[in-house]
Amino acid sequence: MDDTVLDVDQVENLIKFCPTKEEMELLKNYTGDKESLEKCEQVSEFKRSLNTVNSTSNEAKKLASQYQKEADKCNSGMETCEEVREKAEEALSAQMKLTAMWEIRARQKGWREKVAKSNAFPYFI
Repeated sequence: MDDTVLDVDQVENLIKFCPTKEEMELLKNYTGDKESLEKCEQVSEFKRSLNTVNSTSNEAKKLASQYQKEADKCNSGMETCEEVREKAEEALSAQMKLTAMWEIRARQKGWREKVAKSNAFPYFI
């Protein structure tokens, strides 16, 4: 296959960039400063770049919003864990008070601990 021959798709893509007859006439009849035409192209390129930046900025805002939602969920979960921990501490404290009360009653009724190596759970010995 000859590399110098263009296929149909390549030709169609090139045609898209070719000026129309009207555009050619405008260019032929243009009497103004040709440097200003270059500036128009620069402005056009700047606008394309600005659109890219805006698009990227919008995407970043969406991601930041998603991350904030996930952070809010985590904070909510942490608050729930903290509430459960506090309730568990309260229950443990109440249980320890109840255990102490029963131990006092048992001692009043004559219960005596056996001598043990550990005092952690003397009533199981």
